Amino acid sequence: MAYDEKMADRVREIIAERTNSVVEKRMFGGLCFMVEDKICVAVKSDKMLARLAPDVYEDALEKHGVTMMAKKSGPVMKGYIYIDYDQLTTHKQLAQWVNLALDFNPLAKSSKK
Repeated sequence: MAYDEKMADRVREIIAERTNSVVEKRMFGGLCFMVEDKICVAVKSDKMLARLAPDVYEDALEKHGVTMMAKKSGPVMKGYIYIDYDQLTTHKQLAQWVNLALDFNPLAKSSKK
């Protein structure tokens, strides 16, 4: 599972500004940042995954470089988006998306069974 280590470091710094309750796990073909035992953000080799609130999710899909997450042989994963790295070149751009995911995290359903 390859992922962009520099992007992971950038994401790690932004998350650390808001919480220390984060666990990093390899999943989704990259590195996932689990906050409070919930999927929050993941970095891959060329894009970042973010879990967003339903109203933010719909608006996000209209932005350039943003696509919905879909399982290979299944449905769209509503609430999860991919953002191309070329849309995350500045700290402000990256922080905006990571903070949207962190804002939704307390309301998100836990991934634990």
